[in-house]
Amino acid sequence: MLTLLPTPIGNIEDMSLRSLRVLEEAQVLLCEDTRVAKKLLKLLEERHGLNHRIEKFISLHSHNEDRVLASLEPSFFEKNIVYMSDAGMPCISDPGAVLVEYCQRHGIDYTVLPGPTAFATAYAASGFTQGSFIFYGFLPHKGSERHGELQKLLTEPYAVILYEAPHRFEKLLDELERYAPERVVFAAKEISKKHERFFKGSAKELKEQISGALLKGEWVVILSPSLQGIQGGALSAVDIEALDIPPKQKAKLLSKVTGLGVKECYERVVTEKK
Repeated sequence: MLTLLPTPIGNIEDMSLRSLRVLEEAQVLLCEDTRVAKKLLKLLEERHGLNHRIEKFISLHSHNEDRVLASLEPSFFEKNIVYMSDAGMPCISDPGAVLVEYCQRHGIDYTVLPGPTAFATAYAASGFTQGSFIFYGFLPHKGSERHGELQKLLTEPYAVILYEAPHRFEKLLDELERYAPERVVFAAKEISKKHERFFKGSAKELKEQISGALLKGEWVVILSPSLQGIQGGALSAVDIEALDIPPKQKAKLLSKVTGLGVKECYERVVTEKK
């Protein structure tokens, strides 16, 4: 039996009681980095009284998962096997999907525990009210591939959620200021950790607020929906009113749908916001 187990993305208290029980019953631990896993287990022993009896630790990450799985027999999973990534939910911008596919192919029982996920936490904190979003994860690091993917995402009629490393976060804000200066951007830094911070505004406004030491840390970035994509769909006035976009842009869209003047629509939007 395999259990995919999410780990805290910052605060050790986010470890669930069920996760602690599964770890105490585990015989073998598959993990991204055995050193990180052992450090986490040590913290759980000290703070939550974890008493595990794990017999073996096996490193399984994006660079070796095919080789490691090829060396295993399906009978290996007759033991209580746990897989966990360094932080967060396995398979979500982390290894684990190849392991799940292996279990499906060989008829191996598996389950996935619910737990900390950065993108869902960030969306709940964003204040975007549309309800629908696209999770993309990490953009390509550089070159035409990154540019092309970002341009496609900027046409989506839904909020778009990205992950970004600290050394590329400033670059992302530069790109957004250049290609989508009108978009509302929500940025969440170091979710659930000591230096957690939330920022919301245009890319230009965020660049003015975030510099120096504030740039350090892992980031989740959420972009408001594309107006071009929204205008291309058959949205009603109710749909438009529910969008989390600047009042002036909302008023222009309402004017097109209702036939009312932009000024009248703007006054309506501002009044409802109050």
